[in-house]
Amino acid sequence: MATDPGFSRRSFLIGGGVGAAVVLGGGASSLLTMGSAWAAPSGSLYQAALAKGIRYGSSTATWQYQPDAAYAALYARESGMLLTEDDLLWYRLKPTHDSPLDFSYGDQIVSFASGNGQPVVGAHLVWDEGLGDGWPQDALYNLSTQDARNTLFGTIQQEVAHYRGQMKAWVVANEVTDGRRKDANGFWTVNPWYQTIGPTYVEEAFNLAHQQDPNALLLINDFGFETGSDAAVRRASMLKAIDYLKSKNVPVHGLGIQAHLNANGFARNFDTAAYRTFLANVAARGLSIFITEMDVQDDGLKADIASRDAGVADVYSRYLAVALQEPALKVVLNFGLSDRYTWIQEDFPRKDGAARRPLPFDDNLQPKPAYTAILQAFQNAPARTPI
Repeated sequence: MATDPGFSRRSFLIGGGVGAAVVLGGGASSLLTMGSAWAAPSGSLYQAALAKGIRYGSSTATWQYQPDAAYAALYARESGMLLTEDDLLWYRLKPTHDSPLDFSYGDQIVSFASGNGQPVVGAHLVWDEGLGDGWPQDALYNLSTQDARNTLFGTIQQEVAHYRGQMKAWVVANEVTDGRRKDANGFWTVNPWYQTIGPTYVEEAFNLAHQQDPNALLLINDFGFETGSDAAVRRASMLKAIDYLKSKNVPVHGLGIQAHLNANGFARNFDTAAYRTFLANVAARGLSIFITEMDVQDDGLKADIASRDAGVADVYSRYLAVALQEPALKVVLNFGLSDRYTWIQEDFPRKDGAARRPLPFDDNLQPKPAYTAILQAFQNAPARTPI
């Protein structure tokens, strides 16, 4: 949860350096066209979404596609946009407080996307996780105000300048609002950057990113809007945060909705009218909407594959039937394409030991009922103007 400074959604990567990656030079000139052998995305999900003015894609990381040619081929075919899952997190980019920035992993994944014809969403410029073993626990909280400013804003300035013109969008601020421990504008007060720099760190980050890459779309990204005891107050906090940023003329262009969904009681707990109103309220504030990290945790479903896959597909159907009614929703990204690479398996294993099945393709890279549900949702969606 974002309210726990010690929790990491990607701890299985950060702790062990999982996967092999070929280290390249750090400058933009070192970008290779390693994806040039692939054609532009041709998968049915991508094409069905594109026909309605929606961009469909997924996250991935160098440690996933580089040693796995079959997955690289699937990703090149099916994903029409790439969210950088790990390669721009600080355990790659800035592995210790005093490290110079290492762009080698980011350069590789941006080159991979370019060769596949996939626009890139860079993630994340401001986050309090993804740090890796080179950062002691609570290190961010222990920074002085000036050191925090130099560390955060110096990294943003160099990173965004390095990739200027190569990113369709940046997730500027990730998980910076909260339903309960929040200030008057909805921002999470326990965040280390809030505590060291102060409440202006979010707007300063947006302004700095815009200065360095004025043509990129800039997103505020968060989770927990769909179900749960604090979903309503989290939605309200996000709207307050957006209103505050807009009142300060901050260049926030879109809301990223993570959409980590949970099958356990989803049909009962998902308030469709309230969610539809929330999306309309975001749109009324002039923002585009990106679904950035969609997957389905299969809690509450039986272990047998047939019934579990049906339950996961049902969650996708119910969720997208509501979300895609909003014409401001322009992008839908899964958090991974295949169950072969899902953070949920490592961070939240099922108690019965059954492997998690949250994504449209299974561990063997074959489409599942979730794939069909997403495809049908795109086919049934109203058309909109694409970004």
